[in-house]
Amino acid sequence: MRVSPDPAFTVVQDLADFPAELRGGVVAIGNFDGVHRGHRAVLDAALSLGQGSNRPVYAMTFEPHPRTLFNPDAPVFRLSPAQQKADLLRAAGLRGVLELPFTRDFAGMEAEDFVRDILIDRLKITHAVTGYDFHFGKARKGTPAFLSASGEHHDFGVTIVAAQNDEGDGVISSSRIRAALAEGDLAHANGLLGYRWFVDAPVQHGDKRGRNLGYPTANLRLAEGCPLKHGIYAVRVRIGESWHDGVASYGRRPTFDNGAALLEVHVFDLQADLYDKVMRVHLISYLRGEQKFDSADALVTQMNQDSAEARAALASLQPLSDLDGALMPLVLDAA
Repeated sequence: MRVSPDPAFTVVQDLADFPAELRGGVVAIGNFDGVHRGHRAVLDAALSLGQGSNRPVYAMTFEPHPRTLFNPDAPVFRLSPAQQKADLLRAAGLRGVLELPFTRDFAGMEAEDFVRDILIDRLKITHAVTGYDFHFGKARKGTPAFLSASGEHHDFGVTIVAAQNDEGDGVISSSRIRAALAEGDLAHANGLLGYRWFVDAPVQHGDKRGRNLGYPTANLRLAEGCPLKHGIYAVRVRIGESWHDGVASYGRRPTFDNGAALLEVHVFDLQADLYDKVMRVHLISYLRGEQKFDSADALVTQMNQDSAEARAALASLQPLSDLDGALMPLVLDAA
């Protein structure tokens, strides 16, 4: 069982550790990668059922992502790895998350056994909520219709949530969000998520070139396969329990070494040793693409402009949703 920073939220990674206080609850089942607006419809349905029946509400997810298990040479880039997903589920109002290990043995479990052995015998659920496209069990026999029939047979409730569309009438999905990040359309990606996408990573030692230019940066290496378009972003950053505004560059530094992609974060008005600290970076807006400059002076001139634009974008920040407001402060405390 991984420890949660919130004692009211439980993270369970082994069925043997499943706590008694969550048994008999309402379970929202799915991969929930990104916990986007479509996923929120599933979670909100579960929360409404739990409130109406005074039952605990938690999520069931699977680690690693099933597509990564079956195609390890092309792993799925995770919009929200396990710890981030747990933070999102907690902020959404759930009581906990059960992270089931997704192994080949688990994938080969008969759908009937999943219902009987896990949902009924282990969890003793009163209601299951899933999305319209959720499948489980060997050969994906566990369709939404199968789950609904199982609920009728075993006397637990089942709610299947329909596809959720965005304002352009397209189905909200994790794949669309990844595509938007790759195109540099951060506004669209964040709109589909319903909150500002964020990454967590430890600060690494770099060549300190930014410090020499008057723009010290914290260097973060993002997960392999990150589709985020190279460019400059306005960001809001959490370091420990403190929040700061900043500007960040994601890319290969073509003016200098054209090396491995890094997220280089310049935190406004902060002088501190950040090495090895874990930084959470919310990407607020995309400012421009990555460029190669003829000189360091030309780069600094552009960085001054980028910083001014980032400050302006952050000064007018408004929450995209209640979840967005719960994840980060709208207004920073005065220094």
